Amino acid sequence: MTQLRAFKQVDVFTSTPYNGNPLAVIMDASGLSDEQMQSIARWTNLSETTFVLPPTDPAADYRVRIFTPDTEFPFAGHPTLGTAHALLESGIVLKQPGQIIQECGLGLVRVKISEDGALAFAAPEAILTPFNDAPISNALNSNQLEEQLPVMIADMGIRWLLVPMTSADAVLALKPNAVEFSRLVQKARVDGVAPFGPLAGADEQYEVRGLLIEQGALAEDPVTGSANACLARYFQARGVELDYRVRQGTALKRAGRLSVRYAADGIWIGGQTVTVIDGKIRL
Repeated sequence: MTQLRAFKQVDVFTSTPYNGNPLAVIMDASGLSDEQMQSIARWTNLSETTFVLPPTDPAADYRVRIFTPDTEFPFAGHPTLGTAHALLESGIVLKQPGQIIQECGLGLVRVKISEDGALAFAAPEAILTPFNDAPISNALNSNQLEEQLPVMIADMGIRWLLVPMTSADAVLALKPNAVEFSRLVQKARVDGVAPFGPLAGADEQYEVRGLLIEQGALAEDPVTGSANACLARYFQARGVELDYRVRQGTALKRAGRLSVRYAADGIWIGGQTVTVIDGKIRL
């Protein structure tokens, strides 16, 4: 039997539509099977599609499942903020004013609401592991790796290989070798590679890219909350806890912007979200 369910498509980590990372949100996924969710995510063909469900944890405001066109993730950053934005816009009643508690495969994730409407999620803990592999330069097709900083795998349910570069220009100049890059991802057993480099003379301090294999091909994520959460944990592990801002999406002609704030109650990864499509989806 055909059903109509509320549906939104939002743009995350931007205050201007079409400049961030799009996300499809199925506002009520009750009764949908795993196969149906995966099929819908494959059809939307976005980096992620989220499905909102009643929480199983009494502390949570809702539960979310996060699907790529290929698989399900236990956690991801831009789907966390985009789903929270969609539900707030639809009038969700929160258990704690000013704070959202999301339940996902990783557990409970806190989301704060700023006065200007920006949202920020608390970065989950990450397991950091050094990764030393000579083919990194071949995979990224670059000799501009910053050798004074370590390459690390950061695992917070989703796994990113963090690769320090000498500058933002070096990050933007990357043109990975698709075959070698695929081998690198498989060897490191990561979901993606996040090269980052310092920015000079801008409102942001770092340029970041999110490179991955998607549906068997080299792809780039426009703006990546989880990769930036992993990067924030990377800096913390090195004893650096200074607030900073990130520019991401430049290579794709996007203008994604993220803020990273270190506080007593966690590391907060934040940004704006705007709704682009608001309607219904036929299931």
